[in-house]
Amino acid sequence: MSSTGTNARVVVIGCGISGIAAAHRLLKAGFQHVRILEATGRSGGRIKTSTFGGKIIEMGANWIHGPSEENPVFCLARQYDLLSPEALTPENQAMDVGGHPPWIPNVFTSSGRKLSFEDVLPAVEMLKELLDESSDFLEGGEPWPSVGQFIRAEVLQRSAEKWKANSENSLQRCMISTMMKVECCVNGTHSLDDVGLGGIGLYKTMPGLDCTFPGGYDGLVRNLMSELPPGVVTYNQPVRCIHWNNSDKRDAPVNIECDDGKMVAADHVVVTIPLGYLKKHHMSLFRPPLPLHKMHTIQRLGFGTNNKIFVEFDWPWWDEDCEVIYLVWEDEDAMLDQVQDIPGSWIKKLFGFTVLKPTERFGHVLCGWIAGHEASYMETLPEQEVLHAVTQLVRRFTGNPIITPRRILRSQWCLDPWTCGSYSYPSRGCSVQDYENMMEPLPSKRSLSQPLQVLFAGEATHPCYFSTVHGALLSGWREADRLLAHYSSSARPVQPTKSKL
Repeated sequence: MSSTGTNARVVVIGCGISGIAAAHRLLKAGFQHVRILEATGRSGGRIKTSTFGGKIIEMGANWIHGPSEENPVFCLARQYDLLSPEALTPENQAMDVGGHPPWIPNVFTSSGRKLSFEDVLPAVEMLKELLDESSDFLEGGEPWPSVGQFIRAEVLQRSAEKWKANSENSLQRCMISTMMKVECCVNGTHSLDDVGLGGIGLYKTMPGLDCTFPGGYDGLVRNLMSELPPGVVTYNQPVRCIHWNNSDKRDAPVNIECDDGKMVAADHVVVTIPLGYLKKHHMSLFRPPLPLHKMHTIQRLGFGTNNKIFVEFDWPWWDEDCEVIYLVWEDEDAMLDQVQDIPGSWIKKLFGFTVLKPTERFGHVLCGWIAGHEASYMETLPEQEVLHAVTQLVRRFTGNPIITPRRILRSQWCLDPWTCGSYSYPSRGCSVQDYENMMEPLPSKRSLSQPLQVLFAGEATHPCYFSTVHGALLSGWREADRLLAHYSSSARPVQPTKSKL
């Protein structure tokens, strides 16, 4: 790397995992002037470990998806000794679950019945089959614009042949509604009608049975941060505007204007701001404005809300081996994954709960999952009202009128002003070109004298691991490597070309 590289002023905006990864890589490679500007008072972004009744819980990122050798988050967690012995076994790493861990379920219905899982297994298997088929459609070859429309059309056709009896047919379709709500949480979308059938196949999974951090996901953040020099991060420093392409100002091609009026000069800025924030603020955040194709991509890509509601009970009303609880509304055979009356029925969007294990550590704690506009509405309610809604829900589905949760704690990602939601997904009309647009640095034209002024990282910029921590981490490394390659190539002497004469 040339000496101009080590002296280049690089500002990273955002101290989430992608920003930390970019700064970490550049500093390790010898860059001497790297700093991170973070709008909040903490590192980690959407990795947010907290406590609930003295127990460690995750308000944001929950799992390592696909913990195997090809997953950098898994490799770092292993290096820092942050994982349980089970997560490190070769068997765990070799298990390929295709993004859907084989959890042991309990199933309850809105009439207070507890079903055998075999009762609804046909619906679960059919939906899995359809989701697998969804991922196989190529751009331009899909029969429906969205995943939701495809699923409903195919279920109606296939169920007529498979599920003859009306009552069985209705129950299976109600279960499909529940599983579609699960997929809303997985994708971070309001409805599967918003997820593009041509785009969902862009997402790639890795082998390995999803695992968690016994000591909290923020252990990964703390270890990476401990390897950065002191003073690299300036906290509580929101950025108001990125003034780029300052060709008439020799001091710096980029000037970052902070909310407090402070100006920070840079040769390069790595923007790791969540897509949700960019959707709301990109018009005022960049001067000059972003190129039109980049603006259109930011508007086109999906970014939704997926929230958690942690609930503690005095005793378990679920089976000892249960890992997930599904709630099936018996009036939802129309296979809808959204409610018509959000203020009156938002709780119907909560598909159920995952069971926090092991019991010795967590006691009797469940994590409820809710996505979309219903999740955003839930955030605005007083906590006591959410507690009441969850209590009535559990009593109705179990048929037990005396079950009373001790306490709840919920996430509120839509109200968070710096994220404005949870994570990205490929919405209708999205293609691989949109992800290329997202990661494209500015200025777009190589002919300009100051390339790579503004670089973009974060989970929404990864073409196949969007919505994941490993996608965010890899995107940070990618942009650091882009700068490293730029200064390495600029350091090489130009070779004279041979004359053709």
